[in-house]
Amino acid sequence: QVQLVESGGGLVQAGGSLRLSCVASGRTVSSYAMGWFRQAPGKERDFAAAISRGGVNTYYADSVNGRFTISRDNAKNTVYLQMNSLKPEDTAVYYCAAGNSGMNRAYGGYDYWGQGTQVTVSS
Repeated sequence: QVQLVESGGGLVQAGGSLRLSCVASGRTVSSYAMGWFRQAPGKERDFAAAISRGGVNTYYADSVNGRFTISRDNAKNTVYLQMNSLKPEDTAVYYCAAGNSGMNRAYGGYDYWGQGTQVTVSS
């Protein structure tokens, strides 16, 4: 099992940047492929980014590609989501997820979830 705790959310102006962190405990984060999802009010939880166990492979939703970067520091049991050029439509609760089955773009492909951190982008 793994427990995930996100941090780094907050209020930022459009065009600004935030870096989200997801710290894992219980198991080393290197045991899992990791993903970031986001959910806006009244919307489904959507995929944002994923990274393989070793950090070699990454994948991004079209809506964030070129602006967001997912990375991991397995020695620190931490996964990051660097968010640049933020837009109001990026406003959502962002969730960190861990999966046993490798990098996945689907909600059902992950086994463990964090509590979420709110990101609000003002215009």
